[in-house]
Amino acid sequence: MTDRKTYFITGTDTDAGKTYVSVLLANYWRRLGERVAVHKPVAAGATKLDDEWVNDDALALKSAATPGQNYASINPYVLPDACAPHIAAENVGVALSVDALVTAFNANDWSGYQRVIVEGAGGWLVPLNETETLADYVEVIGAQVILVVGMRLGCLNHALLTYQAIAAQGLPVQGWIANVVDPEMPYLAQNITTLNSKLPIPMLAHVDYQQQQISLSLT
Repeated sequence: MTDRKTYFITGTDTDAGKTYVSVLLANYWRRLGERVAVHKPVAAGATKLDDEWVNDDALALKSAATPGQNYASINPYVLPDACAPHIAAENVGVALSVDALVTAFNANDWSGYQRVIVEGAGGWLVPLNETETLADYVEVIGAQVILVVGMRLGCLNHALLTYQAIAAQGLPVQGWIANVVDPEMPYLAQNITTLNSKLPIPMLAHVDYQQQQISLSLT
């Protein structure tokens, strides 16, 4: 039986760099010789490719993973409009729910993979419908959370509030990754120091702007 680890990659907000970091993580573990699967349960914002709706982030994940997964297994819910998932779903008459997303996750054969990277959409508490959020989904699939902090002005508040929300659900958080999305962010080092002192989880990596590889303090 494979000793598989499943990670849910969440961010402090939209454009924190979840996909970018997820791709780096997949490439990192593959360089170590591990088989890596990817999953993006819902993606809002798509284009037509060979009469099929596809999302750029999901395609990037597919390219980084161990070959063999088809697009539908990676991104079961792909929605045309680039907006909040529950709104994009309503626009095309699709009902999103935790049960539906969990069913799609469990339909995959994860055997043979050492790592499964599941990327969220937007931030931690993105709604799926009137009563459920993606956070509820994470709790059901039992993934370990990695928090991507988009390093820019405002990141301290976003990071601390996001961590508080995750901790309030009692979910395991492996750590956080500093992802520099603003190459001219003032006081970058001081902001990282502040987060290290206030977040009770380890910093797993510091990803500079457009950095092409990652090294992790995570086994």
